[in-house]
Amino acid sequence: MRRLLFALLLAGLSTGVEAGAIGARFDSIDGEVYALEEWRGRPVFVVNTASRCGFAHQFEGLQTLYDTYRDRGLVVLAIPSNDFRQELATEAEVKEFCEVNFFLDMPMTMITEIRGEAAHPFYRAVRDETGFEPSWNFNKVLIGPDGEVVETWGATTEPLAPEVIARIEELLD
Repeated sequence: MRRLLFALLLAGLSTGVEAGAIGARFDSIDGEVYALEEWRGRPVFVVNTASRCGFAHQFEGLQTLYDTYRDRGLVVLAIPSNDFRQELATEAEVKEFCEVNFFLDMPMTMITEIRGEAAHPFYRAVRDETGFEPSWNFNKVLIGPDGEVVETWGATTEPLAPEVIARIEELLD
């Protein structure tokens, strides 16, 4: 299973949910494509987000994390999701909300399914490998430079929590 996740990360992923979507990619909120291959060799902190969630204040911590460590190689990837019915209706609304309220400039995808059989292939691979599936908004997955899941955290763990920072710093150049 570790090889499957690594293959998914290296090949890039998409918001498409068809079976075996190994060569797919994440579609960005700006209309571009994020191929995780571009981030090979770097840690990637993936967080499913929702603008109307009580944990939305964590956007501030995510941006601080990104600002602090991006020059050392960390990628923070926000994955807006409406799986828990707390996301705004359109990508344009999500982008505006995040920019106006939190000054976000980190990579962000289009609104993406993260749970169940319709989940994005990335989340299915994480679930299959580790048993971790987001149970709410602002769940976190830390992927190491080798493409393996290093750690997962739930919504109550803040992005700047000491345990998160320690794991990220272990992976940086």
